[in-house]
Amino acid sequence: MKNRLLPISLAVLLSACSSLAPSYRQPAAPVPQAWPVGAAYAPTTQGRATDIPWQDFVLDERLRQVIAQALANSRDLRKTVASIESARAQYRVQRAALLPTVAAGVSGTRARSATSSTNGGELATVRTQSTNAGVSVSSYELDLFGKVRSLSDAALETYLATEEVSRATRISLIAETTSAWLTLGADRSKLAIAQQTLESAQRSMALTQKRLEAGVTSRVDVRQAETVYQQARADLASTTTQIAQDRNALELLAGSPVADALLPAELPSTDGVVLADVPAGLSSQVLLGRPDVLQAEHQLKSANANIGAARAAFFPSLSLTASGGVASAALAGLFSGGAATVWSLAPSLSVPIFDGGANRASLAYSQAQQSLYLSSYELAVQTAFQEVSDALARRGTMAEQLAAQTALVDAAADSYRLADARYQKGVDTFLTALDSQRTLYTAQTTLVTTRLTALDNRVTLYRVLGGGVSG
Repeated sequence: MKNRLLPISLAVLLSACSSLAPSYRQPAAPVPQAWPVGAAYAPTTQGRATDIPWQDFVLDERLRQVIAQALANSRDLRKTVASIESARAQYRVQRAALLPTVAAGVSGTRARSATSSTNGGELATVRTQSTNAGVSVSSYELDLFGKVRSLSDAALETYLATEEVSRATRISLIAETTSAWLTLGADRSKLAIAQQTLESAQRSMALTQKRLEAGVTSRVDVRQAETVYQQARADLASTTTQIAQDRNALELLAGSPVADALLPAELPSTDGVVLADVPAGLSSQVLLGRPDVLQAEHQLKSANANIGAARAAFFPSLSLTASGGVASAALAGLFSGGAATVWSLAPSLSVPIFDGGANRASLAYSQAQQSLYLSSYELAVQTAFQEVSDALARRGTMAEQLAAQTALVDAAADSYRLADARYQKGVDTFLTALDSQRTLYTAQTTLVTTRLTALDNRVTLYRVLGGGVSG
């Protein structure tokens, strides 16, 4: 039996050849080794964002449930998963070309024919019968110069690139869902501020109206008090609309309606109750683990492998058709000792002589594509560095900005309380109290926006540092 399979074994051994693709070396990152360090921010070595599962980054249980819902139902993520399955199937098809296609079969013939006899031209009837069984290899290309292997490597890298797209999509979905949830909380906090200001303005309007009726103030004070009331009223309507739109955006990300119990009543605090801090590390080498950077590198590797396939096209191509088995005049004796061993070997050699420059053009195209993807990889690294540097710059001053804005709100609240008391006692004009009320309203809404910016900065850092998605 070993002799019968010798042609097939020989074909496999001949195909085990090296590739003509250039040796791949990871390009040097065209960015500084360390992050830019500002006066208010110093990087730490305590872990990396890529090692933090999103459940450890998101601490609020309600938000965790919303993110889990988005990961389960997002149509964008489903599209990405389908693309991965397509790329995996294409890689398996290309990889199969590395191995011969072996088929087994049994065939038989039975015939009756007429032949001339030797004694006078009379016809004689001859019956023939044969049965064959064996295995065969049909038109298997022996990969002498690594063309098929290079194409298989290119398909593998393309598949791996799509996997990184999936990871990037998951990270973006987590970040966008978190930001949408926080934005909804911020707008609900602004709605509460507008409602409080509206009620305070109503009391001021009532007071100035009474003072007008008593003749101790003018209609100007009444109209001035009404300006704050109408502004708060307009903001109340606008913010109510914005909250509805915020919820619509969140449910689009979640892929289905989100339960009221999972929505924030107001913007959470920035003291680590909702989101954990994100370590950036000391070195910019962490950027090489970002999914978009890894995707660009896999595309570069795929282009590198395609150069090997283009080079191999200049060399001869050897294909093999082979078969081996047994034959017998009767089916009953096919696998007995009386069966005859049969085999065939039909190699085919093709040598490129003239192709009008097609092979040379294909090689030039592959080399140009490799240069293109090299530039894309370097650009991905530079973009990642810029995004992280911007986020770190924001984090470096965020604490100071929050402290200043909080102090401003406290000062504005005390100023308004004193100005309102002085007006009610007739010591000061209503214009002073009005300005103080406007200042307080603006300071309160700005503080909400600043707190949202601080929380969004953590989300941004998690995303741009390639935060982990497992767990």
